[in-house]
Amino acid sequence: MSDAAADHAIGPIGAVCFDIGETLIDETRQWGEWADFLGVPRLTLFATLGMTMWRGQPHRRVFEMFRPDLEFATVIQQRRAQGWRYDFAPADLYPDAIPCLTALRRRGIKVIVAGNQPIEAEAALIRLGLPADVIASSAGWGVAKPAAGFFAKVIEAAGEPAHRIAYVGDRLDNDVLPARAAGMVAVFLRRGPWGFMHAEQPEIDQAHLRLDSLDALPELLLSQPLPPAAGEVEPR
Repeated sequence: MSDAAADHAIGPIGAVCFDIGETLIDETRQWGEWADFLGVPRLTLFATLGMTMWRGQPHRRVFEMFRPDLEFATVIQQRRAQGWRYDFAPADLYPDAIPCLTALRRRGIKVIVAGNQPIEAEAALIRLGLPADVIASSAGWGVAKPAAGFFAKVIEAAGEPAHRIAYVGDRLDNDVLPARAAGMVAVFLRRGPWGFMHAEQPEIDQAHLRLDSLDALPELLLSQPLPPAAGEVEPR
């Protein structure tokens, strides 16, 4: 589903950058394991997470609510002492993730995977064998979304002008709006808790493309020029 609001078009696309959590990776297992570690029912943790999302609070607020006596770094140390490491399992990948990335690369489009993640996420994604040209994290880059510096890093990694880069993510605040501000093609993916919540926000019309899965993305990016979102003109 695309959102057209002008007669000019953006394209062609030379690189696509994907967010990680709830774009390529289903985080259900990870949050469930956090609930088990904190000793709270999974439904309770999921509901608390939803509340913090609605309030616009950071994820770590969840841990503060259940363990106000501990710093987040201490909680991480406790889990590591029990043999835990930050990792992704093959089953965590959304089924359309690898087929989409593979299809884009076969068409000569550079694939970047980068999101707000700890440095350990980079090795975890490499272990999954993602078909990507660049895998990066906010911790590795030293800057996190929605800062403009993060998207400057994406442009640097892509080796393309901003208007030839599509950024795909499930959030308006961290993905669509700052990607558009950076001059990129903003692709909104409605899945995961943030995706469904943000799909109801008025700013959703700022996305150049709105998708419910990644299945159609390669054809959409290549079959026809992308229409700009509201108020946008074709880059020259």
